[in-house]
Amino acid sequence: MLYYICWKSQKKVPLYIRKLAGCTIFVTGASRGIGKAIGLKAAKDGANIVIAAKTSKEHPKLPGTIYTAAEEIEAAGGKALPCVVDVRDEQQINSAVEKAVEKFGGIDILVNNASAISLTNTLETPTKRVDLMMNVNTRGTYLTSKACIPYLKKSKIAHILNLSPPLNLNPLWFKQHCAYTIAKYGMSMCVLGMAEEFKGEIAVNALWPKTAIHTAAMNMLGGSGIESQCRKVDIIADAAYSIFKKPKSFTGNFIIDENILREEGIKNFDVYAVKPGHPLLPDFFLDEIPDTIAKKMESHSAIPAFKEEKQQPQPKSHSGAVEETFRIVKESLSDDVVKATQAIFKFELSGEDGGTWFLDLKSKGGNVGYGEPSDQADVVMSMSTDDFVKMFSGKLKPTIAFMSGKLKIKGNLSLAIKLEKLMNQINARL
Repeated sequence: MLYYICWKSQKKVPLYIRKLAGCTIFVTGASRGIGKAIGLKAAKDGANIVIAAKTSKEHPKLPGTIYTAAEEIEAAGGKALPCVVDVRDEQQINSAVEKAVEKFGGIDILVNNASAISLTNTLETPTKRVDLMMNVNTRGTYLTSKACIPYLKKSKIAHILNLSPPLNLNPLWFKQHCAYTIAKYGMSMCVLGMAEEFKGEIAVNALWPKTAIHTAAMNMLGGSGIESQCRKVDIIADAAYSIFKKPKSFTGNFIIDENILREEGIKNFDVYAVKPGHPLLPDFFLDEIPDTIAKKMESHSAIPAFKEEKQQPQPKSHSGAVEETFRIVKESLSDDVVKATQAIFKFELSGEDGGTWFLDLKSKGGNVGYGEPSDQADVVMSMSTDDFVKMFSGKLKPTIAFMSGKLKIKGNLSLAIKLEKLMNQINARL
């Protein structure tokens, strides 16, 4: 068997597994998370990785820079070129592409991974945030693709891979976060158009996870503990690698990570779970929850949103159920809970036993009650009384309720997700 010597680790690696050896892969947002994971996977083959991201100095909350990512990529067996790139800046994109071509002789694969997110409704999304999402997600993807295409046309491999969802026009995915959906779908529309425009020259595809992926950004969005409901970034890296092995004729596809890996013969997906056996959060934009995930969620008393619609209607909550729920919530409060949460929640409940209620987790010992809170609420949650009781009794996950439109949230989303910890403590008593 023939081997090559990894230039960094000096280890012998069989030649037959070096499918991306010598290929140059331009990855946006590659200083951490999914982008870095894709780069590391290719680096093991001896690929050249262009780390195009804007983090040149350590972020106070998000670990990793383009330089630390470069060190990891070279340690894995690849060659790295760290470039400071804000994909909103066309000049920075073009400069990084020129540096990549000068150093490595061309570009074989482009991964459009850089993205911005804000899960806020129309009236709650500042124009500045709208511009950020449109400019990073849609415009950034378009401009980076445009800059790389002349070089991709010269490659025998020639892939563009956008980390974006299938174009699902179910209004459910627009009603809660219209601006984010438009910006993300813009990336997917680039796939739709460019796959046809460059058919036979460049394979253009999209990749999206079946479930939530654990990244530093997910920790900021979902709060501590969210990782137990996520898969590792490895599943996206492995799926991307499978796509890169496909010929140029494999184009215009909207690929789900789990699906393509099943086609590769992978059957055990527990290896990708942060906590194997724990129910996983389904990702946005996918109407169907996988049966395996649905069964696990049901076994943990979580009702999948789209499955629930097909079941028999649930009976109405009994009179006073909301009041009783808040009574038990109040008994569960403590200084430790207040200290860990530091938020005031207001609940606007519709239906029988509804009205406005509050949960104060800022004042000493905490407090609950009917009516408006004494101070301004950090989070306002609107839902039916039936769904409220289900949520606090563990029969309806807050994330599923939000994604399915049963729960509307105004204010700080990360604080809203923190509330799930308190619910877990209460569930056993309801």
